[in-house]
Amino acid sequence: MPVRKTPALLSVAALTTLALAGCSPFGGSGASSCDRAEGADPTLPDLVQVDGALDEAPQVDMRSPFHVDETAYADVEVGDGPAIATMDQAGVLDMTLYDGTTGEMIIGTSYSGDLSSVGALSQWTTQFPGLEDALECATEGSRVIAALAEDDVAPEARQTYAQAGFPQEGSIVAVVDVRKVYPAAASGTLQYNDGFGLPSVVRDPDGRPGIVVPDAPAPEELVVQTLIKGDGEKLTADDTPLVHYTGVLWDEKTVFDSSWENGSPVPFPLEDVIEGFTKGLVGQTIGSQVMIVVPPELGYGDEGQGTIPGGATLVFVVDILGVQDAPTP
Repeated sequence: MPVRKTPALLSVAALTTLALAGCSPFGGSGASSCDRAEGADPTLPDLVQVDGALDEAPQVDMRSPFHVDETAYADVEVGDGPAIATMDQAGVLDMTLYDGTTGEMIIGTSYSGDLSSVGALSQWTTQFPGLEDALECATEGSRVIAALAEDDVAPEARQTYAQAGFPQEGSIVAVVDVRKVYPAAASGTLQYNDGFGLPSVVRDPDGRPGIVVPDAPAPEELVVQTLIKGDGEKLTADDTPLVHYTGVLWDEKTVFDSSWENGSPVPFPLEDVIEGFTKGLVGQTIGSQVMIVVPPELGYGDEGQGTIPGGATLVFVVDILGVQDAPTP
């Protein structure tokens, strides 16, 4: 990990405090290959009537008892922002859940407007698997009704929120506001680089990079190569970019850390990371993928840290997904 201090891990602890969110070479932020209308239930908005502004808790009038054998969804409003192409994307959601039996609200997010609490959607769908189908291809700025069948609510979720009055059986109705969607990987134009004596990068179909370090001496100076050029704003030293990254030890040719393997992109305040990481990212554009080869004096020096030995040259491949918003006061 390219930081001097280990950041707190994101977790789905409780719905009352959670505000998650979340097809270009790999990033896949568009909705061109999606057809949500084809899978939507056109009768759902009549059964669950939703009013109110997107930045406020919804006003819901629903028929009860409400039961579905299979999860269904419908869009109340359709935004024009990036689309959710995979549950591995990060984003911010506001959500309110309703008991299908009584029609009463159970629990919801704060609707504070804070877009800084970012996490992977896969954390959310672990507890509510039905949301994966309901949110696939939904776009930033949308409001979605999701009627979750009993089997599409994990027993662990019912137990976790039992003290909040979460029913232990029956259907659940969720009203989800897609507040922010980050791409799954770098999205831009592939760049040509002279890679003689430097690591090469291969990519899975989802954009996940693999790094092949050559049998050659490590460079003594910082090396920065833009592999994919994004068309977003340039990063400054004051930014906190949200990134996917893989870090490899040059000599050992082994991965020492990877957000891809950890399951979620990570926000890194550039003022808190090792010097080589900062120098490699400042001035790069959002949407880019960058390879940074960091000599020891710009990394962890002669002492090393954790699994990183002293005197190690580090290779990072970093996908710049966006910039995390500052917390709302």
